[in-house]
Amino acid sequence: MTNQQPERRAILSGSSFEEQIGYARAVVDGDWVHVSGTTGFDYSAMTISEDVVEQAEQCLRNVGAALAEAGCSFGDVVRVRYLLPEREDFQPCWPVLRRDFGEVRPAATMMVVCGPADPCMKIEIEAYARRGSGTGV
Repeated sequence: MTNQQPERRAILSGSSFEEQIGYARAVVDGDWVHVSGTTGFDYSAMTISEDVVEQAEQCLRNVGAALAEAGCSFGDVVRVRYLLPEREDFQPCWPVLRRDFGEVRPAATMMVVCGPADPCMKIEIEAYARRGSGTGV
């Protein structure tokens, strides 16, 4: 009988932050996918909107791309954390968040008054998914 280790691989988005700081956008560990705190940067252009809702939309595009590369989708997400420096910025993001998580209903935490790495970042989202567990959403 062989003792086979679960698959572990890093998923990189091309963000310069990943290289500068030394982390991966996501890590696949067996069936689990751990998506790092993801901001609203468009990593291809390294630009970010000033609008928190647009940042939330870009965050979810970035998270969705990492999940897809890991072989899963928003439907597989079991936990999500929202980090925002300003409490009043959260409610305007609800419709965007509900679009991807409304049917999935992952466990969720919202933390405010978090100091982001760059003051232009108004929301950060991290997610945990288990491949093959999803709702198909």
